[in-house]
Amino acid sequence: MTKKLLFLFLFSSSLVIAQTNLQSPAQFLGYELGDRFSRHHQMVDYFKHVDNAAENVVVKQYGETYEHRPLIYAIIASPDNFKNLEQIRLDNLRRAGMADGTPSTKVAILWLSYNVHGNEANSMEAAMKTIYELVNPASAKTKEWLKNTVVIMDPCINPDGRDRYANFYNQYGNLPANADPQAREHAEPWPRGRANHYLFDLNRDWAWETQIESQARIKLYNQWMPHVHVDYHEQGYNSPYYFAPAAEPYHEVISNWQREFQTLIGKSNAKYFDEQGWLYFTKERFDLYYPSYGDTYPTYNGAIGMTYEKGGIGAGLSVITNEGDPLTLKDRLTHHFTTGMSTLEVTSTNANKLVDEFEKFFKENLNSPVAPYKTYVIKADNNPDKLARFTNWLMTHSIQFGHADASKATRGFDYQTQTTGNVTVNAEDIIINIAQPKGRFVTTLFEPTSKLTDSLTYDITAWNLIYAYDLKAAALSEKISIGKPYQPKAFVQEPIANKPYAYIFTYQTIADVEFLGALIKKGVKVRKAMLPFTSNGKKFEPGTLIVTRRNNESIEDFDLVVQTAAKNLGRKIYTTTSGLVEKGADFGSSDVSYIRAPRVALLGGDQTSSLDHGQVWHFFEQQIHYPVTILGTDYFRNVDLWKYDVLVVPDGNYRLFDEGTVSMIDRWVGDGGRLILIAGATSSFAEKKGFGLKEFASDDLKSKAEKEEKELREKEGPIKFGDAERKQLSNSIFGAIYKVTMDKSHPLAFGLNDTYYSLRTSELHYSYLSKGWNVGILKGNQKPLIGFAGTKINKKLENTLVFGVEDKGKGQVVYLVDNPLFRNFWENGKMIFSNAVFMVGR
Repeated sequence: MTKKLLFLFLFSSSLVIAQTNLQSPAQFLGYELGDRFSRHHQMVDYFKHVDNAAENVVVKQYGETYEHRPLIYAIIASPDNFKNLEQIRLDNLRRAGMADGTPSTKVAILWLSYNVHGNEANSMEAAMKTIYELVNPASAKTKEWLKNTVVIMDPCINPDGRDRYANFYNQYGNLPANADPQAREHAEPWPRGRANHYLFDLNRDWAWETQIESQARIKLYNQWMPHVHVDYHEQGYNSPYYFAPAAEPYHEVISNWQREFQTLIGKSNAKYFDEQGWLYFTKERFDLYYPSYGDTYPTYNGAIGMTYEKGGIGAGLSVITNEGDPLTLKDRLTHHFTTGMSTLEVTSTNANKLVDEFEKFFKENLNSPVAPYKTYVIKADNNPDKLARFTNWLMTHSIQFGHADASKATRGFDYQTQTTGNVTVNAEDIIINIAQPKGRFVTTLFEPTSKLTDSLTYDITAWNLIYAYDLKAAALSEKISIGKPYQPKAFVQEPIANKPYAYIFTYQTIADVEFLGALIKKGVKVRKAMLPFTSNGKKFEPGTLIVTRRNNESIEDFDLVVQTAAKNLGRKIYTTTSGLVEKGADFGSSDVSYIRAPRVALLGGDQTSSLDHGQVWHFFEQQIHYPVTILGTDYFRNVDLWKYDVLVVPDGNYRLFDEGTVSMIDRWVGDGGRLILIAGATSSFAEKKGFGLKEFASDDLKSKAEKEEKELREKEGPIKFGDAERKQLSNSIFGAIYKVTMDKSHPLAFGLNDTYYSLRTSELHYSYLSKGWNVGILKGNQKPLIGFAGTKINKKLENTLVFGVEDKGKGQVVYLVDNPLFRNFWENGKMIFSNAVFMVGR
């Protein structure tokens, strides 16, 4: 026997052995799926087993969580398609205009994503059942479907949250499971398993990519660009099952085919559910609008993006629903498994049409984009740090941008003035036109106004990134082509004086905040300029960081420490050989004040919003890399608060702040502490003794509002039961952008402009502080620039406080009525929060 024949014999034999060695999940795990909650590593081991046992599967790691669990995905295809996976992938990118060349294959790509919310825990179990069925040699149906469809599976998007829930249940669950809804096993403790390590909702982070799980997933996603994407979820266990078609509103960039295919999928799922008598609903609750979901992000990128939701949150292994029926983990995973198989069937049946419509979607993007604004211009004179963060983010999504060939005079919408007028496009400006593969996605992110077909939505209705970054920019109705690749302005470091009197650094962005924190951690004493000044012919704004040689004599290799920190973080160094300035306050003035290194505490635990707590936690540890101590609500009353300079209280529903606790905090503030209250936390201190925050501007205003409400009720008559939900909308805000007037002279506003664009996500409103600093306010008649807010709530927002500071003894209370760290994608808001921590107070 020749070596070649021997190799073929051994190779074919190994395939047979591998196939016969394929184990079901029950055989591999030692228990039936649904009998217990598997831990993440068990699922990973099973997927690796399938990879080893089946010749048409590959399992790879695409990232790692904050808690160092692997993020994996599997690709399953027919043997013929498996040999050509790279060709299929590249051909798909070619159809999307994201790779050069002409496609030679025509295969549909279905992507199934599981367990983005950790305590929606059945879907990882369903993923194991699904992959086994896809490779099971006895399944003739899946073999047939895989002939023209490649399946990509992400079995657990959120391993950290999933294990948090599984560990809770496996520790506290009764044996056997207790189906009583009041049992301990159905009462998951704070922070619950929904979110990732930093308590971020990963299903709202697809576009923003603030978390490493999202960053890794989006990189992989854009290497494949699937035709169909399903995001598996669970809802409250008293609800049945939701699948497509989605509810209104749909964003208007969604194609007719994307709508039609959702209906095809829904009919197929309904057929299988009807056969079993399972309950379900469609076209309710879950819309396709906010662009950072696991259904909308794929949709705006050409796929049929869908959410599937099975009732089951908090159900454990078994629970009795309100209708008196038992709901088990086996039921739940079987339902998800069924919709997965149904979706694969419909995808395969319509594979040619799916591929053709996918290609059509991108050809329309390239050749005939229908959105009214064809080009977005980001001005070159924006802050370089902001431009760097913004363009880096664009690249992660494969959004094309660059420069025009030459300057051009035109007309367009100015984001800073919210008016349409003359616009000059310079050759150095950044050009983003929508005649590109990601054109529809670009439109959803940057359009000056968004059409909202139904104001009753599932999430926020505004997110414009140009306002989030506070960029000077314009939207044009004409297309301006990209003539040159983007070239950032070169960083030019001016000569550094030998042993200068002081180092000077601008303070305008989060990169500057991170640098300030780095110096403080090195023991370097830093001062801030309270007023503008001019040194060596250059004007510096309030907030500028000044590092004098005086008071830093104890720092070994002082110059090296400062210069190395600046170099590592890309900060431009200015120096002076004198403390005497040409204009403004000299460096020994009381208007150049020392920044005391803040010892920061963050309140966490039951009563705090886990998501809002996580935003602050992540900001300190992952964005500015500054130490923070988390204090638990369960023992807060016993804490020595005087060990800390700053206490951050995130949004929450607090019972903690009784009279005694508030009095303790009041004394701590008076002794020099700084209390930062975010969003709903402000209500715990409003109208409290010693605190100046008032819920209403005046009794007259309250009486006027009540009178208008009464007159309106009399005019309209009794509210009909069916209209009650929509009637409430007039008093509601669904994440809208408002124009806030800022007092730039106050340290809370350092680094900002006269106007701040605030993403308001609640109806909270307070009167101006009578004894304090009203740093950010809503003046006069109010309505959002973008997004939905009811007419009644807009009236209540007239002349109200958004950001304020109250001086109390040696300390301060900072009121942040709008959350500036919302989901950590609102870049400009991070300066307000940073100022509250580092700049407020002397």
